[in-house]
Amino acid sequence: MSDSSWGAPPPAGRTGYWGPTEGGPVQGGDAPAGPAYDAPAAQQTRPMPIVPDVPAYGGDQDDARGAARLSGPLFRDEPQPQYGTPPQYGSEPPYGERPSYEPQSQQHPQQQPFEQRPQYGQQQPYGSQPQPLYGTPQPTPAPTPSPIQNPVPMPDAPQQTPAPQKKSAGRDLSAAIGVGVGLGVVIIASLFIVKAVFVGVIAVAVVVGLWELTSRLQERKEIKAPLVPLAVGGAAMVVAGYVRGAEGAWIAMALTALAVLVWRMTEPPEGYLKDVTAGVFAAFYVPFLATFVALMLTADDGPWRVLTFLLLTVVSDTGAYAVGWRFGKHKLAPRISPGKTREGLFGAVSFSMVVGALCMQFLIDGGHWWQGLLLGLAVAASATLGDLGESMIKRDLGIKDMGTLLPGHGGIMDRLDSLLPTAPVVWLLLVLFVGST
Repeated sequence: MSDSSWGAPPPAGRTGYWGPTEGGPVQGGDAPAGPAYDAPAAQQTRPMPIVPDVPAYGGDQDDARGAARLSGPLFRDEPQPQYGTPPQYGSEPPYGERPSYEPQSQQHPQQQPFEQRPQYGQQQPYGSQPQPLYGTPQPTPAPTPSPIQNPVPMPDAPQQTPAPQKKSAGRDLSAAIGVGVGLGVVIIASLFIVKAVFVGVIAVAVVVGLWELTSRLQERKEIKAPLVPLAVGGAAMVVAGYVRGAEGAWIAMALTALAVLVWRMTEPPEGYLKDVTAGVFAAFYVPFLATFVALMLTADDGPWRVLTFLLLTVVSDTGAYAVGWRFGKHKLAPRISPGKTREGLFGAVSFSMVVGALCMQFLIDGGHWWQGLLLGLAVAASATLGDLGESMIKRDLGIKDMGTLLPGHGGIMDRLDSLLPTAPVVWLLLVLFVGST
């Protein structure tokens, strides 16, 4: 049975048809038997609304609407008629009346239609928002642009060129100059007034240098080089060299090494070898090399020889520092001392040779200027090697300076690094050039 048979006359030849008629539901005993067609249940059955017949394919309506479809529009963007809400329970139209399925826009003019979609083939404007389902559309706030991280300036925009930074000297020059001048006054006064006082200055510098070296070894490497025998033996070495010459210095050196071996025996044997080895090295490195300054002082022009030694060493360091700071670009030994450059070495050699020629010509009895050139060249080489040697020690210990006793310079050992290896070189060359007396 199709939905279109509802409300139609009973079919011919069928008696007892149970269905709606123009006069209402059929009553009486003509109803078919069975639980589905009982009379009491039939009286409570609601009538089904009549659905309009769908015309056959190819009818007149197809010409008006276009090609027939199975269901729905062919394209999503094509408009579609909208119908009202089906009648709810209890709100059926009277029997025999067809329900109204007019579009919703005609039933409720005040109701806003569904989203107004563009027709087929019609592009929606870029950036436009679809209309809401009901109610008045609310204005959509404009999107706030997110801040750009690390904006890149345009190629044509002028770039600010950073101001060139001045080179730093790397230390407090005012303090370094002040301390240097003070030490120079003490050395010159003791050197030319009383030689014995200058020997005492050498001994004090040796003892302080030994204290700095042994302290850094114990702090950084846990090497306990005995300081007491080193200090006593070092001071004795300097005095013996001034009084007894080279022979006295060698004897004092041997006795100092023996004292270090014996002194260390009073402690547990763990680390004995490294402790005594460091002690013997410290005795040779600081007091024994300093003894050659005392040996130069024993000559008749001893104060001038010592002054020449000091001037050449200081000028070598100053020339290397000044030229390297101003023109240095090529590293001399980057793994040992990154601050030293080849240009600085050239400055050290140049300054030392000039000052050496002047000193040998005017300060040393019997000296000649060409001897000063050789002397200056040797001093520049020995001072640079001595500086690099102590830089190796400090790199191994992981420190920058051996101490902080001298502001702007570091410790005493930071000033003795180039003086100590230069002393035997100057002593030997002066002996060869002009003799030992």
